[in-house]
Amino acid sequence: MSTLILFNKPYGVLCQFTGEPGRETLAGYISVPGVYAAGRLDTDSEGLLVLTDDGTLQARIADPRHKLAKTYLVQVEGVPDEAALATLRIGLDLGDFVTRPCQARLVPEPEWLWPRNPPIRERKSIPTSWVEIVLKEGKNRQVRRMTAKIGFPTLRLVRVRVGEWSLEGIAPGEWHEVAVTSLARPEGPAQSPQSQGRPSLRRDVPASRGRPPRRS
Repeated sequence: MSTLILFNKPYGVLCQFTGEPGRETLAGYISVPGVYAAGRLDTDSEGLLVLTDDGTLQARIADPRHKLAKTYLVQVEGVPDEAALATLRIGLDLGDFVTRPCQARLVPEPEWLWPRNPPIRERKSIPTSWVEIVLKEGKNRQVRRMTAKIGFPTLRLVRVRVGEWSLEGIAPGEWHEVAVTSLARPEGPAQSPQSQGRPSLRRDVPASRGRPPRRS
């Protein structure tokens, strides 16, 4: 049977099991043998990382051809107006590629969100705001490049949902193993994490929770 793990990746952790000395990797948090990330998060990004030992499932999750929706909460410098958000939605020319149409809207700062360590750098004279962005692709540093392109640099980026899977009940640095019961429909619609004030994992997917001791 395939293994599927949902991990809440903290800031600064590399999305790999080996790395340079002194750098945190997945090995410090996950001891399940044979799993690897289905898609990646930048080192300075946080949130949901899906891991599996099933190559076919990994491809279905990671390959943009399957149009699996990925939802991000993005704290930006400044407050985008509707025109700026519309520019995000229709697609942006980032030089080396043009982004696909996406969903983008202003949302309140999530009450359930944990503090980042280290904290973001804020400028007292410039307000910040939160944007929910839903993509069906995922190129290198795409979200950060998109918000910078419209003049609102990303300060903090948290992925809260990949398809039907979300962060509900998973603290930073912890993971859940979930039953692989919905592989035939990973293209299913994503539920907005703001609909109940926090991310929500599908209730029909049983989950077990675990975190091995941190390695020194």
